[in-house]
Amino acid sequence: MSAAETHAVRSGFLSATLLYRIAGVVFILFALGHTFGFLSFRAPTAEGRNVYDAMNQVRFQVGSQTFSYGGWYRGFGLSATVAMLFWAYLCFHLAALAGSNPQAIGSLGWAFFLVQVAGTVMAFLYFGIPPMVFAAASALLVGAAAWMVR
Repeated sequence: MSAAETHAVRSGFLSATLLYRIAGVVFILFALGHTFGFLSFRAPTAEGRNVYDAMNQVRFQVGSQTFSYGGWYRGFGLSATVAMLFWAYLCFHLAALAGSNPQAIGSLGWAFFLVQVAGTVMAFLYFGIPPMVFAAASALLVGAAAWMVR
C-alpha cells in the first residue's frame, strides 16, 4: 500500500485504489459463487427436472452444428463467469492506474459503474439474494472509486 493509501485509510477514508481492489476481490468471489451455484443447481421439483432434461435432450441445428438448449444455457452461464473474472482484472488494473495515473482512467470508471448498475437491476429482477448482494456491492464499490478518481 502506498503512503497516500495508508494516509487515506488511517484518516478514515478509503482511496479509489483500495476500493477498486476490494471490488476486484468481490468479483472473484462473485465468479466463484456463480460458477459453483450455476453448475451444482438441481431443480427441486419434478417439473423443474423435466424442463432441465428437455433442455438437454432437445437438439437444434445452427449452420452445420447441432446444439441443445441446455448447452446454450451452460455456455451463457459460464460466459458470465468469464466476464466477472475479467471485471476483477479490470478492477486491479484500474486500482493501479488510480494510484499512479488517475487521469488515464477517464470515463472508463463511470462506464464500468453503469455496467454494474445494469447488472444490479437484472439481479434484482431475475436472481436471488446472493447475486443481488454481490451485484449491489460491486456497483457501489466501483461507483465510489469512479467518483473518487474524477
